[in-house]
Amino acid sequence: MYNMGISLLPLTHVLVAYTSILFPCLLFSRSPMRVLALRWFTPFLCSLFLLPILIPSTLSASPPPPLHAPSTPAVAATFKVGLILDMSSDNGKVCRTVARMAADDFYAHHPNSTNRIVLLPRDSSRDVVNAAAAALVLLNADEVHAILGPQTSVEAPFVADLGAKASIPVVSFSATSPAVSPARSPYFVRAVPSDAAQVRAIAAIVQAFDWRRVVAVYEDSDYGTALVPFLVDAFDEVGASVPYRCALSPSATDDHISAELYRLKTLQTRVFVVHVTSPLAIRLFPLIRSAEMMSDGFVWILTEGLTSLLGSIDPPTLVTDTMQGVLGVKPYIPWSRRLRDFKRSWRREFLKENADSDITELSNFGIWAYDAVWAMAAAAELLGSVVGPDFDMPENSGATDFSKLGVSRTGPKLLDCIKQTEFQGLGGRFRLDNGELNVTAYQIMNVNGETARKIGFWTATHGLTQEPNSNSPSPYSATREGLLPVIWPGYSTAVPKGWATPTSGRKLRIAVPGPVEPGFQSFLNVERDPATNVTVASGFVIDVFEAAVRQLPYALLFEYESYRNDNGTSGGDYNALVKQVYYKKYDAVVGDVTITANRSMFVEFTLPYTVSGVSMMVPLRDQHSKNAWIFLKPLTTDLWLVSAAFFVFTGAVVWTLEHRRNEEFQGTPGQQLGTVFYFSFSTLVFAHRETLMSNLSRVVVIVWVFVVLILQSSYIASLTSMLTVQQFRPTVGDFEELKHSGQHVGYLKNSFTKGLLLKLGFQESKLKPYRSPQQYQEALSNGSVAAIIDEIPYLRVFLKDYCDNYTMAGQTYKTGGFGFVFPKGSPLASDLSRAILNITEGDEMTEIERRWFGDQTSCPNQGSTLSSDTDRLDFKSFWGLFLITGAVSMLCCIVFLSRSAYRNRRTFKDIAAEKSFSRRLVSIARLFVARNSSSHGTRRRPEPKQVGPATRDASPSASPYSNDADRQTTISDHTFDGGSPSPEIGSPIPDPRPHAEITEASR
Repeated sequence: MYNMGISLLPLTHVLVAYTSILFPCLLFSRSPMRVLALRWFTPFLCSLFLLPILIPSTLSASPPPPLHAPSTPAVAATFKVGLILDMSSDNGKVCRTVARMAADDFYAHHPNSTNRIVLLPRDSSRDVVNAAAAALVLLNADEVHAILGPQTSVEAPFVADLGAKASIPVVSFSATSPAVSPARSPYFVRAVPSDAAQVRAIAAIVQAFDWRRVVAVYEDSDYGTALVPFLVDAFDEVGASVPYRCALSPSATDDHISAELYRLKTLQTRVFVVHVTSPLAIRLFPLIRSAEMMSDGFVWILTEGLTSLLGSIDPPTLVTDTMQGVLGVKPYIPWSRRLRDFKRSWRREFLKENADSDITELSNFGIWAYDAVWAMAAAAELLGSVVGPDFDMPENSGATDFSKLGVSRTGPKLLDCIKQTEFQGLGGRFRLDNGELNVTAYQIMNVNGETARKIGFWTATHGLTQEPNSNSPSPYSATREGLLPVIWPGYSTAVPKGWATPTSGRKLRIAVPGPVEPGFQSFLNVERDPATNVTVASGFVIDVFEAAVRQLPYALLFEYESYRNDNGTSGGDYNALVKQVYYKKYDAVVGDVTITANRSMFVEFTLPYTVSGVSMMVPLRDQHSKNAWIFLKPLTTDLWLVSAAFFVFTGAVVWTLEHRRNEEFQGTPGQQLGTVFYFSFSTLVFAHRETLMSNLSRVVVIVWVFVVLILQSSYIASLTSMLTVQQFRPTVGDFEELKHSGQHVGYLKNSFTKGLLLKLGFQESKLKPYRSPQQYQEALSNGSVAAIIDEIPYLRVFLKDYCDNYTMAGQTYKTGGFGFVFPKGSPLASDLSRAILNITEGDEMTEIERRWFGDQTSCPNQGSTLSSDTDRLDFKSFWGLFLITGAVSMLCCIVFLSRSAYRNRRTFKDIAAEKSFSRRLVSIARLFVARNSSSHGTRRRPEPKQVGPATRDASPSASPYSNDADRQTTISDHTFDGGSPSPEIGSPIPDPRPHAEITEASR
């Protein structure tokens, strides 16, 4: 009837207009039909004028149309969907308008749909009971197929439980709390990103600016408390902690909120993460400004729930007046023309329905509401035609609405259709992962002026970036370079350090070992000021600790307490001291505590701040000129042997090149051998007098003399140093020598060194405890102990005063070094470890050591003056010289032998013809040792003996070693026979006299 009335109204207006023209014509006409026309037309005219009046009065009693009022085809089935919103809230008004427009847009694009959703709006008034009651009405009375909503995370769990009982899908586009999830409620679908997905983006911001402590300010409801564990875990992954949590009830008074804010102001942390709903935020931020906490040095980070609503908060002046400089994160929604056009259409429609509203920007929740309605319509279409009743009612229903609740037949299948739905929505690609909307990127926002400006993006793949480029090959990075410049609270551009010196809070109770022996007070000292009764600590350890504390990115309040008994004695050994932290009697221990595996089972250590290891302190003795064989010390054994070998080798090479032509290298075998050794060793003092006739031998000798010069100079320099400079040597070389000597050994009392010595095999009866460096010196000087074994830092303190007569010797047994002690899991251990590394890598640690231990490099009897075998000259330093002289000698020999073989090639052919191998060797040997007749300086000898007829009758030209005297030359290449043919095998042995004498005798 309502639709029929709407269609008749235009028709009646047309008839009335037409009749108003026709009636005057009939009234003044003179036609005979005039009377008949007036009789019948007058009643019709009256009824026609009354029809427009009667129709609206009849239609006024008709029910209101659905939100979208579609002109559906007759074949479309009605698909009822409930819509639970807070109709009085700004977000509820926005989502109601968006839902109606989404349904209209879907069916405008799909006019032939088999199912057409009809939205049935219900008001929850932001109350859990009202939301549950509205859901019951929709399920029992209206028998809806699905429910969109509810609006808040507090209402969602109750409605989701009702949906699960009735097998009705509950699709929420604004309930983001992890308190309700598809994993807990199988029929709950979250068409909006979960709050848990944003915590890594917030943690990346904290990591980028190197803030180590964060305070969580959250709403004390299911919406707020459910996110806190996720925040704490995310901050822990980036090395930050949450030392304090501020929970604000939605019903808290302004005075209570102000009191909590002033309590936060007294803490040292200045970084706050705010996770509250918009009604509480509207009250909270003006109070933050009143408490002067929206100023320079403070950092406020908003979660997604508030950041997405910054453009739709009423009044808009709240953002400009109280939220300048805050940061926020929200899911990234890519720009599109479709989104731009829809925002324009929505703004017109929303202002028609809410003319008094100041909201002009569509929030992310409105965009997700649009996609949720679109997904519901698409799932209804995917479900197919709905036939028969939708609910199976219980047989024995009770009197309550809960007992009357039926079970939907279409619910399970509809739920599957919703989860399978995927399309390109206003907010990007709509796809559900495990029943929740998938979001790949978050925007980092900075409130500046009336709006929030975009300063960067966060993705799980690339971290913080200035552009949401998912195809970038860069790895994950969380640095401030990935963000645009930020304007902080107070309109400051300087990055807040995130902490301030607190005005209240508990101080850490730090135990310091005491009392300390006078000799080690430069290392650590603790005293009590009698005037103030305050424990005052000083020394190297304290300076390192306080320097590390200054490196921390936050303030650390602490006070020292001496670990001693009431009578002033030590409270126990260091193992007992470490256990005090384990028993929570102290918060930390700062002292010379060695890091051991056993202690690390109970507490946590920082990185070591000193050189680690256990070494041995022994007296020095002077080795100056007390060794009769000191002249052998400059060179090592291998260098002595190699040098001697090359002396002989060089002499042999020179003899090879000279003996056939140089009479000075000839004679009996004994004479020749003596010549070889004499010549080679005489080059050591450059006293060789033999004349060299071969150029090859001269080259060999020149190179060898150069090598001898280098060796001689190095030897003289090293020997001079040994004879003139004092040479101090440790009395004990290593631990093994000390252990087998059976002498007494000293160690520091109450130190773990005793246990180490027992493990190394030392007898307990040979161990003597001492308490100070003075006692160390007395025991070493009077011979009570042969050595003091202690940790290197303590030995350095000893050397500060007694380095003239003592030194560290032997190997070093590695230990964990000294570290500061904290309870297990304490973040201070890792923070101070990082600070210790910064100090060690810089110059500050060197300055601290020089301040307390002095410059130990200036000690006269330490370092290079200690005698050691490593100071001797070895073969490794001279192998290059030996390589050169050996290569030159070998090359000259090869040249000599090659040319000789070429000139005696005929003789070698005759030798090769011999059948006996031994005769070949003998012939070659005779040929090699035979004199060359062309040698210089030949002397006259007696006539040769008659060896055989071949010799008697031989003419000069037939002499096997004949040569023309005019062809004599000084070149050493005239080898063997100077180019004359060699004697044949079996011929008489030639006379060793020169050829001239043989010729004259023959004549």
